[in-house]
Amino acid sequence: MRSAHRRDDDPAGDVVRWAVFSCLLVPVVLVVYGTSFGGAAVATLGLVAVTAVCRVMLRRSEQAGRAAALVPARQRAAAGRRRRQSRGAGAARGGGRHGCAGPGGGAPRD
Repeated sequence: MRSAHRRDDDPAGDVVRWAVFSCLLVPVVLVVYGTSFGGAAVATLGLVAVTAVCRVMLRRSEQAGRAAALVPARQRAAAGRRRRQSRGAGAARGGGRHGCAGPGGGAPRD
């Protein structure tokens, strides 16, 4: 029986796997092309740190996406109605695109 999570379902995991591969490959290439072992080690540490931070950010982003998907559709629709009502109030006060009535009211003066 196959597991519920396939490799195709985890694009963030693919990114992390390629990053780990790069963390292993880059120091080898650096040493082959003449960089010192110390320089290659520092580069490896930097790549590992960046990879770890990116992995954490990707996982948090996925969790936030899953949490947003759990919000019922009617709550999102109600929130949209509230936003439209607040935008419409500005036009009623004369603040529309071509409204001339400003704080002084009336037509523009010379």
